[in-house]
Amino acid sequence: MDSRIANKAFTLVEILIVVVILGILAAIVVPQYSNATDDAKTQATISQLVKLRQAMNVYYFRNNAVFPNVAAGNGTWGELLSDGYFKYAPANLHVAGDKGSDIKIGTGPDTAKTDAYGWIFNPATGEVWAASFDGSDKPLP
Repeated sequence: MDSRIANKAFTLVEILIVVVILGILAAIVVPQYSNATDDAKTQATISQLVKLRQAMNVYYFRNNAVFPNVAAGNGTWGELLSDGYFKYAPANLHVAGDKGSDIKIGTGPDTAKTDAYGWIFNPATGEVWAASFDGSDKPLP
């Protein structure tokens, strides 16, 4: 048998070195993408918040300086839903569980993370905040 043909296969050491290098590369790359889901949820929530605020302003000006009848509860945005401003109740994806569409009546943004509701609405001023976000629309830790 020709010795040149026998040396064309990879040795076990060469294969192990390649596996180790791939493992190191995976350990560097994977953590960068692990936060992508959280970032996407945060951006989706901010997008919904902007739409809610815009719809609130449009409703206010179209209805002689009156805000819609928003009640505490699951997606109870009153005329924002019934008059076609939204097809579905907006959801805060940053809130864990099924409470992302729930509305709390309040006078300001959260000061601590919560999963009890998705939105805060002030009926006196028409202001809307996302739950678990601060007054600057940044997610709370």
